[in-house]
Amino acid sequence: MSDAFIICSTLSFSWPDDTPVFQDLSFTVGGGRTGLVAPNGAGKSTLLKLIAGEYRPGAGSVSAEGVLGYLPQSLPLLGDPTVAEVLGVAPVLRALAAIESGDADEEHFTTIGNDWDIEERTRAQLDRLGLGDVSLTRRLHTLSGGQVISLGLAAQLLKRPDVLLLDEPTNNLDRDARRKLYDVLDDWNGCLLLVSHDRALLDRMDRIAELERGEIRFHGGNFTSYEESVRAEREVAEKNIRSAEQEVKREKREMQQARERAQRRASNAARNIESAGLPKIIAGGLKRRAQESAGKANDTHAARLSDAKTRLDEAERSLRDEQRITLELPGTNLPAGRTVFLGERLQVQRGERALFAADCVDLAIRGPERIALTGPNGAGKSSLLRVINGDLAPSGGNAKRADGRVAYLSQRLDLLDLDRTVLENLAAFAPGMPEAQRMHLLARFLFRGSRIHLPVGVLSGGERLRATLACVLFAEPAPQLLLLDEPTNNLDLLSIGQLESALTAYEGAFVVVSHDERFLAKIGVDRWLRLADGQLLETGAPDGESL
Repeated sequence: MSDAFIICSTLSFSWPDDTPVFQDLSFTVGGGRTGLVAPNGAGKSTLLKLIAGEYRPGAGSVSAEGVLGYLPQSLPLLGDPTVAEVLGVAPVLRALAAIESGDADEEHFTTIGNDWDIEERTRAQLDRLGLGDVSLTRRLHTLSGGQVISLGLAAQLLKRPDVLLLDEPTNNLDRDARRKLYDVLDDWNGCLLLVSHDRALLDRMDRIAELERGEIRFHGGNFTSYEESVRAEREVAEKNIRSAEQEVKREKREMQQARERAQRRASNAARNIESAGLPKIIAGGLKRRAQESAGKANDTHAARLSDAKTRLDEAERSLRDEQRITLELPGTNLPAGRTVFLGERLQVQRGERALFAADCVDLAIRGPERIALTGPNGAGKSSLLRVINGDLAPSGGNAKRADGRVAYLSQRLDLLDLDRTVLENLAAFAPGMPEAQRMHLLARFLFRGSRIHLPVGVLSGGERLRATLACVLFAEPAPQLLLLDEPTNNLDLLSIGQLESALTAYEGAFVVVSHDERFLAKIGVDRWLRLADGQLLETGAPDGESL
């Protein structure tokens, strides 16, 4: 086990508008595999950026020992680099080629350093991650989203890091690519801190770090063990709340009964004093002592009631605040026989390569069909969705769409204006919606208070997905066809459940691309299509091996 570790000491960080993210956060991560979990927006990605040095803390410190590797959710790749350039090995490969051609310039030897085997190590790393057939000269735009993620991980592993930070590394990966990533991380001997909602991956962790209410708690064992611990804690908290509520009711009842007894005694004492004919000074003293006694009893019961309320507050605070998005899709009237999309002999060119086989692709979507589109990374699933949506013109064949609106959620989440706030983006998509209704809608997507005024560019991946969902699904008019490309990427587990319920109740048609087997099993898919080797085939519900 490596000695590499991460140290965070009294860390504080706020957004430019002074919205706090962390205050006096302290923790240490040792060697081994640690999964970091929390609801969307809690600051998981922000914390990784602070550790990686992309953000600077407002106070405190955070450091990582040794060589650091960091794979963010969205890879900051500019232009159209080659695979070798993305991997950071292009300069060394050029220097090696120059020496092989007879150029003995000293600068080439300096560039190579100790990396004489760089091409062999690079090819081996790509092969481990399922990219063995990808040429080092291939351009980035020709790769699928999943291939880009695997390529980004390969680039980090080639650094031979001591500390590895991974933010949702299985997003967009097909089943085979996920298995290869699992194998790579199973062999990891350094310090790994990983953010993910992939249960299978989290179950391979040595420990789970839970970020909640600005603090990190560590749970030994994998995600299943963590869930069992959380469930047990919740049961204890709910039991304590019920007990505390009963105690408050009992103290209130006893306090009221004590007041009524004191009032009866005071009334009886006043009649007795009056009938006894005692002098006023003696009668007044007796009355004062009775009032003081009643006041002391009242104070005692009030203190006991206050203590009971404090215990109830503590019990309620110990119960986890599990915020859920409230997602009800807009109604749409889509007759069963209506054709919403018809594609005949479709072909798409990707560079010099035809994406589909020689006999092309035919696809008809009729009525409120629920279609799952599966297949390996790079097969062209996202390209087919873009053809259906109309923002990618096929290089061959014909595509016809009905008049109803198509709502398209791409896996790149690039539909929103990053400089506009969440509220401003929704206003652009739904200009006819009253502002009060827009604010209510965003609250259902967990954007409340000042968070609706945050620029989209500073949101976490999960928050950006929620904002995009709100804008895409509630744009005017209501969509008759939903195209969802990996919609569960970046969503926390609670929000995935809400999306499952919403799609189950949706009355229109949808086509969903996803490698999340559990998600597809929950949303009532009635038609399964698989795109592989350039062919689109109708299949039955898969056994999970081919997603």
